[in-house]
Amino acid sequence: MIKKFIYLEWKAFSRSASFGKNLVMKILIGFLMIYFSLIFIGAGAGVFYLLKKMNLEPLQTINKFLIYYLLFDLVIRLLLQSIPVLNIKPLLVLPFKKPTIVHFSLGKTALSFFNWIHALFFVPFSFVLVLEGYNIAGIILWNLAIIALVYINNFLNIILSNIDKLFVLFIGLILVLAGAQYYKLFDVTTFTTPFFQGVYQTKFVFLIPVLVLIILYLFTFKFFKNNLFLDAGLSKKEDIATTENLSWLNQFGTLGTFLKNDIKLIKRNKRSKTTIVMSVIFLFYGLIFFGNTHQPEVMHIFAGIFVSGGFLFVFGQFVPSWDSSYYQLMMTQNIPYRGYITSKWWLIVIATFVSTILASFYLFYGWEIYLTIVVGAIYNIGVNSHLVLLGGAFTKTPIDLSNAGGAFGDKKAFNINGMLLSLPKIFLPSLLYWLGLHFADKSVALALVAGAGVLGFIFKDKVFTIIEKRYKTEKYSTISAYKQKS
Repeated sequence: MIKKFIYLEWKAFSRSASFGKNLVMKILIGFLMIYFSLIFIGAGAGVFYLLKKMNLEPLQTINKFLIYYLLFDLVIRLLLQSIPVLNIKPLLVLPFKKPTIVHFSLGKTALSFFNWIHALFFVPFSFVLVLEGYNIAGIILWNLAIIALVYINNFLNIILSNIDKLFVLFIGLILVLAGAQYYKLFDVTTFTTPFFQGVYQTKFVFLIPVLVLIILYLFTFKFFKNNLFLDAGLSKKEDIATTENLSWLNQFGTLGTFLKNDIKLIKRNKRSKTTIVMSVIFLFYGLIFFGNTHQPEVMHIFAGIFVSGGFLFVFGQFVPSWDSSYYQLMMTQNIPYRGYITSKWWLIVIATFVSTILASFYLFYGWEIYLTIVVGAIYNIGVNSHLVLLGGAFTKTPIDLSNAGGAFGDKKAFNINGMLLSLPKIFLPSLLYWLGLHFADKSVALALVAGAGVLGFIFKDKVFTIIEKRYKTEKYSTISAYKQKS
């Protein structure tokens, strides 16, 4: 039965209308996996001697910061790791047992890159520990506990992606712990370090995370099995009906009609609402780079692009997939592509402008830092907005907005494919900024990036003509791809 599922998964991938794009993206992701794998292997083999040079006990130091490592891993999973997705409905009318379907879907995550990459750090580190005279049995039990904790994160990601209240509670817990640690009010490591150290020193402590993993798997299995029905997600909560005319947008003609549709889409669907939450999170991205003297100065423009362009990256990467459910109908209505593209552009521009205003708290770091964010916004409006719309012509992955929940429904509004497609939008401004810093000073560097954005705005009509032509060329292949719901 499992072989049959694997066969169906391969057929779904190879017969997809976006097979070429998927294959290219998987090759790029493969190179990234190799790159990060080498980094983890090198870090695992070298961290012991690095900590020794710093006069720190290696295993105890790793155990002290292991809680932060695991929390950071879970945050990365919540942002990037997709939960298991199967085209469930066709399987439910076939002689497949529900437990088999659920076990296969959950089992798919066992081979996820987000799980086995940790072994590339901990196995070399453990090997060095054994060579340096640490107890072999203790190291083996310590590794078993770490593996269990990694898979606990794996299943927590699945649960938190489907139960919104738990997701909010977890994020709140992380913020409270981080804030208490930063302001020296409460140090969680004083409680976690003895536990991780005890896993190595005591024979039976490792059973705690193992038992938690088993319980969590059974809970996840039961949760999905109870929601595995043909009509799962179809029932709606009854509420008082409301209407939103947004009549003030009528003055903008066809553009106003498109904008009304987009605003209603964002307000009424869980996945599109998530893009707003992600945009707010992007506002705080600059805290990692601004004020950090250990970062290269070129990273300032990198942060400026992300702070002001959160909505552009998380919403724009899925244009026109947001409209995939009725894209065929739109194409039969003689709708002008220019009006459709312009409405998306204005939505991105407005969101970028609002993000820039909200980011004014970065004035705490000085006018230069906030000016970097403003320049990043100018570049996003003048160049990146065009690039994201042009990339939309090649986006052929449908979004099922009606499937906001239910068994194995993927609600993530941010994914690794979108991130890779966003890299060219980051590389060019970073290059311009670096050239300005290298041959002149920061003022020239900012002027080069802002100038590129202004030029993009000046030639907007010509760029839109190119984008419109590309959308028309890709029209029928896009319609064909959106017909595929798996």
